Amino acid sequence: MSEVLFYHLTASRVERTLPQVLGMSLERGWRVVIRVGSRPALERLDEAIWTFDRSAFLPHGVSPGKNSARQPICLTLETGNPNQAEVLMLVEGARARPEEMAGFTRTCLFFDGSDPAAVDAARGDWRAVVAAGHTAVYWAQDDERWVKKATS
Repeated sequence: MSEVLFYHLTASRVERTLPQVLGMSLERGWRVVIRVGSRPALERLDEAIWTFDRSAFLPHGVSPGKNSARQPICLTLETGNPNQAEVLMLVEGARARPEEMAGFTRTCLFFDGSDPAAVDAARGDWRAVVAAGHTAVYWAQDDERWVKKATS
């Protein structure tokens, strides 16, 4: 079973939070696939990952693409695992079924706390993940700090 982390964004946007979490995943030697909910969001996140910190480098690409299978971080609009990643990150409305999450070591769901529809979707995802037997962990922002609020 996968560990599923829910990130409730209230103090920062995903463009700022995602690169930090990506850096931690790469430090652990994990490959990451980021499923994005729309083309404009994918383009915005692609740019954010390139420019978030001049002293850090997060190698990544977009799938489908010429070398997407070789990328340690791969952004996509599609289902699947184009770079054989251990971690699935779902952002900007992207979704995955619990049975798909089982194929990953970890799944991270980022959702905007100021969007009632995103919060409702995350609540439904939490119930589905727990019902499927995954370990679910809910993280919420307290200013810029992350606080663990619940574990299934």
